[in-house]
Amino acid sequence: MPIAFSRAPAEVERKEPGIGGKPPVDRRPTGGGGGGGDDDYQHPRKGPRDRLQRIRLFVFFALAGDMMFFAALVVLFFARQAGMHLDPRSHEMIGDWRPIDLPPIVYLNTAVLILSSLTMEFGRRNIFREIDVLEEWLGLGRPALRRALPWIGATLALGTLFVIGQIVAWRQLTAQGFAFDRFSTPASYFFYVVTGLHAGHLVLGVLALVLCLTALRWFKRVESRQIAVDITSWYWHTLGAAWILLLAVLAVGQ
Repeated sequence: MPIAFSRAPAEVERKEPGIGGKPPVDRRPTGGGGGGGDDDYQHPRKGPRDRLQRIRLFVFFALAGDMMFFAALVVLFFARQAGMHLDPRSHEMIGDWRPIDLPPIVYLNTAVLILSSLTMEFGRRNIFREIDVLEEWLGLGRPALRRALPWIGATLALGTLFVIGQIVAWRQLTAQGFAFDRFSTPASYFFYVVTGLHAGHLVLGVLALVLCLTALRWFKRVESRQIAVDITSWYWHTLGAAWILLLAVLAVGQ
């Protein structure tokens, strides 16, 4: 009596079309082959969207720590501004806080940073365009990458311009007689410290943009490029929000 062999259906390989795309393959088991049945479907392999959420959560906590650091600077600013000491001659409590006029270029730098945040967001949205992601998954080129690159490149240029503008602002303040030395007034000292620490963070952001552009060229998987742009945009937007807070303190809190 001949023996009949049953052949299990082969599982179709699933390509990752990216976070914004939709895969054409349903991996629900259709029965046979000794598979795990519905249990395999209920616990599918984690996809790129799950990876993006995990990375976003990590970046969120890291940026929350950064914002707490800038908030601590604001508290120190107002505490030093309200500081008083006893005048030995008049025996009265007096303060030594003397307000300074912010260099006008600071406001131009702020406009540049806000514009860079907009270009970064345009780049992030373009890398997640669903129709472009699907075209890339189908092997029709890299339309999402082509749309996002100019915006991210513009963000890099604007961020570099902001750093240069901050250097010009420090030179203008020095020309007014408020150099960063032991003769600095408390107000000018805090201006240098606050803007310098923020500029240091922004330099790291510029380096992150350079790495992001490099990753866009080298990463072959569309979801990896999406994640690189997404986390870079989070960092950049946080720096923009922190600068607006710090500028408000420096301008209004004087």
